[in-house]
Amino acid sequence: MGLNLKIPDDISLALKFPEGQKEELLLIELAISLYERGYLSFGKARQLSKMTKWDFHDELGRRKKERHYDSFALEEDIEYGQSNS
Repeated sequence: MGLNLKIPDDISLALKFPEGQKEELLLIELAISLYERGYLSFGKARQLSKMTKWDFHDELGRRKKERHYDSFALEEDIEYGQSNS
């Protein structure tokens, strides 16, 4: 089960995103905002954004957003590294 957000048509039409990219770009914006506020971990925010780990990291850098790095993030990175070796 997932969560579906309903955005009113007038707001959707007012978004200045390229046509055909609204959902993709909204997910990226939401993921970055939730990560920045501490509501999602890096891994979960990256998953929400549908970006690769490196692309999400690069996007945070372009926006000058600090990467939160704690023991949980370290564990995620270790698990990721072990699963890809």
